[in-house]
Amino acid sequence: LAHPLNNNGYEHEVFLLEADFVTIDQGTGFVHIAPGHGADDFELGRQNNLQIPETVSDNGILNNDLPLLGGLRVLKDNEIIADIMSEHNALIGRGKLNHSYPHSWRSKAPLVFRTTPQWFISMTSNNLRDTSLKALSQTAFYPPQGQNRLTKMIEDRPDWCISRQRAWGVPLAIFVNKKTQEPLRDQEVIDRIVEAFKTQGADAWFEKPSSFFLGSKYNPDDYEAVTDIADVWFDSGSMPYAQWHYPFENKSLIDEKKAFPADFIAEGVDQTRGWFYTLHAISTMIKEGVAYKNVISNGLVLDKNGQKMSKRLGNAVDPFKTLDQYGPDATRWYMITNSQPWDNLKFDVAGIEEVTRKFFGTLINTYNFFALYANLDEYKPSNNSDNIAFEEIDHWIISKLNSLIKKVNECYDDYEPTKAGRLIQSFVVDELSNWYVRLCRKRFWKGELTEDKKAAYYTLHLCLKEASILMSPISPFYSDLLYRDLLFSNSSVHLSDFPEPQTHLINLDLEEKMNLCQQVSSLVLSIRKKEKIKVRQPLQKILIPSRGKSFENAIKEVESLILTEVNVKELLFIKQDDPMLKKKLKPNFKYLGPKFGKQMKFIANAANNASVSDIKSYESNGNLTLDIGAEKISFDSRAFDVITADVPGWKIANSENITVALDLTISEELKNEGIARDLVNRIQNIRKETQLEVTDFINVFFCANNEIKNAINNNLNYICSETLAKEILFQDKIEKPFFAGENEEIQLSIEKTK
Repeated sequence: LAHPLNNNGYEHEVFLLEADFVTIDQGTGFVHIAPGHGADDFELGRQNNLQIPETVSDNGILNNDLPLLGGLRVLKDNEIIADIMSEHNALIGRGKLNHSYPHSWRSKAPLVFRTTPQWFISMTSNNLRDTSLKALSQTAFYPPQGQNRLTKMIEDRPDWCISRQRAWGVPLAIFVNKKTQEPLRDQEVIDRIVEAFKTQGADAWFEKPSSFFLGSKYNPDDYEAVTDIADVWFDSGSMPYAQWHYPFENKSLIDEKKAFPADFIAEGVDQTRGWFYTLHAISTMIKEGVAYKNVISNGLVLDKNGQKMSKRLGNAVDPFKTLDQYGPDATRWYMITNSQPWDNLKFDVAGIEEVTRKFFGTLINTYNFFALYANLDEYKPSNNSDNIAFEEIDHWIISKLNSLIKKVNECYDDYEPTKAGRLIQSFVVDELSNWYVRLCRKRFWKGELTEDKKAAYYTLHLCLKEASILMSPISPFYSDLLYRDLLFSNSSVHLSDFPEPQTHLINLDLEEKMNLCQQVSSLVLSIRKKEKIKVRQPLQKILIPSRGKSFENAIKEVESLILTEVNVKELLFIKQDDPMLKKKLKPNFKYLGPKFGKQMKFIANAANNASVSDIKSYESNGNLTLDIGAEKISFDSRAFDVITADVPGWKIANSENITVALDLTISEELKNEGIARDLVNRIQNIRKETQLEVTDFINVFFCANNEIKNAINNNLNYICSETLAKEILFQDKIEKPFFAGENEEIQLSIEKTK
């Protein structure tokens, strides 16, 4: 084919070539190629031995030696170029089409691809690809699929282009022979370059003449100094060595693996193709080993709806305002415990508020509780636990603490900070504050510093101190404050030894007994909540179906804790087949529904009519066959829940293998005690409102009906001991009263006394 511009001094043959990147789905099935502009075009041109002309300069202007078009701007002068082609009858058609086009991700400007000479590191010579893949198996990835991603990239990666054409950067300090195009390999020249860089900086390469480096041994006119700089990712990948000025200094740190490879690195998932790769590639080139033992590939921080944050969309969260408002500790704790570092995080400030309230608020209140009473008693913390008379609940929380230390150490060792944070939070909120401190409050309230009180102080101080150290990697600032306050010291938590579990203090049997205690208590409290009977109202009796002597013994050992926690007078055992326990089957609709659909109505009816023997058999064997219509259908252990029906005057709740029955009958005596407990609670709140010290004694004045008077008189000692009341007096009228009772029908006031 003849080129349409041949008559204008432009001699060029036109070829028709086959290419698999051209399809007939769009357009004519013919495309123009420019081997000097684009990867596909370049490769096709090289395969067919085409010339690869450089027609565009590095500033996007067509070269001046091009006939007619020289000096015009690529893309910007399209209309002028079309006019010139039209004038020379070389324009087949003219118009605009919408189509995809590559743009710079940073500036959003359209790109022009040019073929330029570059420096590459071969992936095939010296078996670099195979060595890299082999070494990669020595690194642990979080998440694990990160290793697959990097492995695939190394397998498919072409030779690595390490040169860039920029105004500044680390120069590729290479001399190239102008005739042979071979790089100069001479140790003396390399030593001069190194010395110049050490004394004058890398800019010496651009500022000094070639003769300065080549010396008298080589003619500067025979060699060309490369002006390209190294890809910045090559800089980043050299970080492990550059930080120690290796190999010019500190060689033992790298060669003897004292500071290499890194224990772990962390960056965004987008760095798989960047920093993760370059670190690994350079390490395998010079050391034939890994640059890091573990890599955490951080996920993205998205908005609360899972959308990418953007100023344009208006959903970006200002990190500095967030830190100013909530502080770094709460923000860090929320981000670490909300999702694993390698998962995307749906960031919501409401989550930080919850962490501040639920975790840090609980921890601060627990410390304040300890500090208040410890200061009153002038308690001096000690690390010596000899001769301390621990209660069973002390042994339990110390066992739980050491179990926590063991698990948290494992989590940190396994790069699982999310699990570690959640374990610490659960311990502080659920076990230390909501269980241990709540059940031991009266031990701290005792007037004198008894041996029992010392045991409680020691135990709570130990738990708070160890918790402050465990949480310090995630919450560095508050943990340091808490640690210093607990130890009356300026020593930082970050300079302390990280706790190691004292395995001899871990008592799994005790932990299981306390778990039973918590389960029973939770079931009883759930009944109270459902029946709207507040915990301050005492009840008479709990019945628990026995699961054998060992079960009964375990419950009896924590019986006092259960009764105190749920405010019930007695706990008794009954047999599993006691007539009081009327069991029935409750279909698991979530499990059965998708399988049986319209038959569910008949299954529910059959389950409701199941015999006692059928239910017993199902409980023990986990299998049951029922007549459903005209067919028999077998069901497994997931099909039904075995529940216990309520009995008049009682309410029943069950969970897993534990069932409790709670007597809801409230006698006159129980009712009076409930009133007394409500009044104690109200008086304590009034003490706080009037800012009395916890040691101040008071007199209490009431204006109430006879029912309330009877309740007070019948529980006088209890009310006085709980509120530090010297006297309780009844009056017909109270000036500026406080109010109590469900309908605020009780008037009362207090006054400080000696």
